[in-house]
Amino acid sequence: MNIAKEILLQHFFSLMPFVLFNIYYRDKMQNYDRKFIVITSVICLFLSMTFGTGVITGFFYDSRFVIMFFGLVFGGLQTGFILLAEFVVYRFYLGGDGAWPSMITMSIAFPLSVLLYKIYQKTHRKSLVILTSGFIISMIPLATIYIRNPVDVTSHPVFHTFAIPVQNAIGIWLLIALFQRAVSNKELFINYARDEKIEAMSHVAASLVHEVRNPLTAVKGFLTLIRESPMDRSKVERYIDICTEEIQRTESILSEYLSISKPTTEKREAVDLYPLLLAVIDVMKPYANMQNVHMDMDKAVGPIPILANQDKVKQVLLNFIKNAIEACANVPNGEVTLRIEVVARKAVLTIKDNGIGMSQEQVDRLGSIYFSTKTKGTGLGLTFSYQAIHELGGSVSVRSAPQIGTQFTITIPILKDEYILEHVHDQPLKS
Repeated sequence: MNIAKEILLQHFFSLMPFVLFNIYYRDKMQNYDRKFIVITSVICLFLSMTFGTGVITGFFYDSRFVIMFFGLVFGGLQTGFILLAEFVVYRFYLGGDGAWPSMITMSIAFPLSVLLYKIYQKTHRKSLVILTSGFIISMIPLATIYIRNPVDVTSHPVFHTFAIPVQNAIGIWLLIALFQRAVSNKELFINYARDEKIEAMSHVAASLVHEVRNPLTAVKGFLTLIRESPMDRSKVERYIDICTEEIQRTESILSEYLSISKPTTEKREAVDLYPLLLAVIDVMKPYANMQNVHMDMDKAVGPIPILANQDKVKQVLLNFIKNAIEACANVPNGEVTLRIEVVARKAVLTIKDNGIGMSQEQVDRLGSIYFSTKTKGTGLGLTFSYQAIHELGGSVSVRSAPQIGTQFTITIPILKDEYILEHVHDQPLKS
């Protein structure tokens, strides 16, 4: 029974890279890198060797081969040599009669692991290579022990001929299969989220073309009036002021559009949520007008500072507002109402529409990957938005009813007063 517990513990150590990947990269718009593989593999190898299984004094059985093969597959040869160096140093430190046999075993197993790793890269039957690798690599320490002293093997036949080979084969298969699936899903999520952002910005861009034409037409008209009555200074100055205001408004909208469409960074800083919201509304108003949807915004009182990534917050706001506009695009008198306030040291943003609404089942599934109420949607825009809000320590609540409308309430913690005085950026409010 103790041996079974120790083998299960070794499986836990070998699966730690998969667990740590899902924890560390859950809220990040990026996939794993070699540094992550090196760090997690080094930690797992250390823990695995520290709590190794043993039925013969001085000999330790652990998941070293599983972790090394994993390091080779996802981290490359450099990672493999780092793990090899760690194994050599730590195994001599642990000592015991099995130290030198372990070195002999590793001198054979490591080159074989590299060969199997290269085969794994080229073949399409990866699962077969993984399982075969586990059994083949397990035979090397078994053969080494048997040559040294056959009695050590025959006195514990089940452990040496079944438990250890199965532990290595299943361990390698589980770790690599699960990690590969997690990495593939993450890559799909990143690509779809990026594509959805591009699609959203293309829709907004199309509406901006129509919106920008209005001030340009106004400017053209006033310039014509100036040409017709160049001597009337009062009229000319008033016309020039109007033209300047229209150009500035157009420039502001285009600047915010470019700001939102640029790639997001991971840097967090103290920012005022209210001007960010106004900037996104300026960008989305042309899209709302194009969909015959009226947008209304309640005025906020004072700054609403939060610690966040400015680009990411803009993208989150754009996702929610765009969804609200589209939800009521095909209903009479479509309207989206936004309200932002501070309640109990938290910024509370309410986005309400009178659109098609959702059933309770649909509401419960919001934010789940690949779920969308749109015919051609992927749901990844909301998935990204939910993750970004949770990353800030915030929350999202939804109230909705079919053919009545939907209300999203987004709650984000605000900064403490002393932090605001030192760090918050001065941002001009836009109207």
